[in-house]
Amino acid sequence: MAVRPLRELGDPVLRTPCDPVLAFDASLAALVRDLEETVDHPGRAGLAANQIGVSLRVFSYNVDDEIGHLVNPVIVERSEETQDGDEGCLSVPGLYAPTVRAMWCAAEGFDVEGKPLRLEGEGLMARCLQHEVDHLDGRVFLDRLTGDARKAALRALRG
Repeated sequence: MAVRPLRELGDPVLRTPCDPVLAFDASLAALVRDLEETVDHPGRAGLAANQIGVSLRVFSYNVDDEIGHLVNPVIVERSEETQDGDEGCLSVPGLYAPTVRAMWCAAEGFDVEGKPLRLEGEGLMARCLQHEVDHLDGRVFLDRLTGDARKAALRALRG
C-alpha cells in the first residue's frame, strides 16, 4: 500500500474519460488499497483513480469517518433538491467555489471483488459521489461553475 502523488489541473489524465475496469484481480486490489490509503487524510473526501494517474473507473471516499471505494460507478438517482456549498478538489489545490450539486444521490457499481455495490447519501456524501464520477468522466468541478463563481475561479487560477 502506498500514498500516491496527486495529479493537478493541466495534466491530461484529468480530462480523459477513464476506462471501465474489466478485471477484478490483484492489480485492482492494489489500486483500491492505494486509493483508500491516499484518501485517508484530514480534508480529503474523495479521490478518483485518474487523480493518481490511473485511467480506470474507480474512486475512494472518506466521508463521516467511513473509507470505501466504488468500481465502475454510475450515478443512478439524484434528488431535485440541490446544494450550493463551496467545493474544492485535490487536483486544484487551494481553490474553493460554490458548486451546485444534487442534495442526495445514489451511485451503483462494484466492490473490489466484483460484487454489486450501491452507495447513496446526502450532503457531503452526495457531493463526493457526483464529484468523483465527474472525475472519471474527464471533468473537474470547475466545469460545473457558472456566472460570477466561474469568473472568480478562473481569475484565481491565473493568479
